Amino acid sequence: MTITKTTQSFVQWAAAAVVLALAQGCASGPGTTREDPLEPFNRTIFSLNDKVDTAVVKPVASAYREVTPKIVRTGVTNFFGNLADVWSTVNNVLQAKPQEAAESLFRVTTNTIFGLGGILDVASEMRIPRHSEDFGQTLGYWGVPPGPYLVLPVLGPSTFRDSAGTVVDFKGNLATRGSDVAARNTASAIGIVNKRANLLDAGDLLDQAALDKYSFVRDVYLQRRRSQIGRSVSASEERYDLPEAGPNAPADASQPAPAPSPAPAN
Repeated sequence: MTITKTTQSFVQWAAAAVVLALAQGCASGPGTTREDPLEPFNRTIFSLNDKVDTAVVKPVASAYREVTPKIVRTGVTNFFGNLADVWSTVNNVLQAKPQEAAESLFRVTTNTIFGLGGILDVASEMRIPRHSEDFGQTLGYWGVPPGPYLVLPVLGPSTFRDSAGTVVDFKGNLATRGSDVAARNTASAIGIVNKRANLLDAGDLLDQAALDKYSFVRDVYLQRRRSQIGRSVSASEERYDLPEAGPNAPADASQPAPAPSPAPAN
């Protein structure tokens, strides 16, 4: 199956999932919140994703980590990180961040030329900072509200805004842009398995620590995305993380309380 057919199938599947989510969200059940009005649907998809991970992805990633030397796994991680820096450069440009864009581009050129195509992370040794950006962050930077939390089949935690950004991110992923179908499929599979292998310890810790794994993953994801965007919420941005307004609440609960006026000088 070619990447094009795979992409088309995924888009159709994701679109069907969103439609179903909207339909279910219109009849929100108990346990929903303002930031997660689709919680019953999301929990179902989360459970399915968890089962697929337990049955397929995690065992493959565990085997990969067992048989692959650490130095090789580090090189693979660096290689895909270098490809990600290319897309980060584009998004930093789209966000009108000249310094971050220049540093991201410098990372790419340094690691590609002196790091054997990105296998060695020379840029980090030179203390060139990494500014990871995706298109969902770009949309958020320019004020597009996140919308409700949404768990995507296979891909996991997202929001309506980030789901749209994921489609663009896929097009910007250099690992899927080659003309050789077999090479593209192999690169995509290695990238997924390597990324999951790097998260094995974190996943085990999550299984042991979280009483409600779904809520923990959701809260961490939303907090992390707000931190990544790194901009204050404008007055017009739709908020899903505020409590329901009570009878004595101010007209605009999304606005912070005004700072007190300074005392007059003596």
